[in-house]
Amino acid sequence: MLRSRVTGWVGLVLAVYTASGCVLPRSEDSAVRTFVLMREETDRQAAPAGAPAGMHGVLVVAVPQAAPGFEQPRIAYLRRPSEVSYYANHVWADSPSRMVLPLLVRSLDTTGLWRTVVPMPTGIKGDYQLDLSGLVVQQEFLQQPSRSRVQVRAHLVDVKAQRVLGARNFEALEPAPSEDAYGGVLAADRAVATVLATMNEWIASCLRGSGRETC
Repeated sequence: MLRSRVTGWVGLVLAVYTASGCVLPRSEDSAVRTFVLMREETDRQAAPAGAPAGMHGVLVVAVPQAAPGFEQPRIAYLRRPSEVSYYANHVWADSPSRMVLPLLVRSLDTTGLWRTVVPMPTGIKGDYQLDLSGLVVQQEFLQQPSRSRVQVRAHLVDVKAQRVLGARNFEALEPAPSEDAYGGVLAADRAVATVLATMNEWIASCLRGSGRETC
């Protein structure tokens, strides 16, 4: 009798979630799985046409500053707006901000705009500095399929002139191939690649129009 009641209760709960269209992240077992962010190659990484290689000198890149709630290596997801949850058995190998830094440096280096791209901390004095803040990497179960969002704000500074060349918010949303943490990670990889490619194009435009106030 007790077993039949429990079985009936579980079936009722599943039926309610199915009927309401709710999607919950899946977890296969209790083993902890660790993931890294990887930069997918895009066709938007080449240096802008007519730009001499390395003409803009040294670019120093600061460690991205995470938005509140995203400073840790826990993989974040949303089931409803503004409520951040974390996977229990799926984690990043490091905080998203620290994993994004080498991807960002490599992406900037592929443009050919810079003699060299150096991550902080460094004793090298750069000609320009790129600062990132408000970094968010999260999977959103607000629709089907779920999507991974990457957003960040960038400031490009001309160190020698001591002025900000430009500031801009970047954001990308990519659909997840599966409704679980791994699907969210794959979607986050694509979103990061999109943000980095768009950021390279924006930086190139700031450098071309460096005589303007801001780009």
